[in-house]
Amino acid sequence: MTEADHTAIAERLRKAGLRPTRQRVALGALLFGGEDRHVSAEMLHAEALRAGEQVSLATVYNTLHQLTGAGLLRELAIDGGKAYFDTNTSNHNHFFIESEGCLMDIPGCAIRVDGLPEPPEGMRVSHIDVVVRLVPKDA
Repeated sequence: MTEADHTAIAERLRKAGLRPTRQRVALGALLFGGEDRHVSAEMLHAEALRAGEQVSLATVYNTLHQLTGAGLLRELAIDGGKAYFDTNTSNHNHFFIESEGCLMDIPGCAIRVDGLPEPPEGMRVSHIDVVVRLVPKDA
């Protein structure tokens, strides 16, 4: 990434209310430097190490949760304790390919949910997460 790219990531962090530390900028560059993507903390940690960034797995987890809290990522809980983070924060759903452990976006208009209960007094539905699990046809 160029210096201009790093500057743009730092500005994006500032606008979200986060201090652009070296590690946040480096991880942000990996997350936001291309197409939308889905990553786990372990995936991002391995990618950061391959890129020469000396960052602990705990720092990666903390940064992912800070970015999520700031609205820059969307967290998806898959298989109980396994969390993935999505750089596309729009309201959309996902395919989960179980054998590969990877997520794919489903366009927002491709799924319709009927029969939602009324939310409790003073609450509104923020969004609905639908994960469609996929396995090979011959499995």
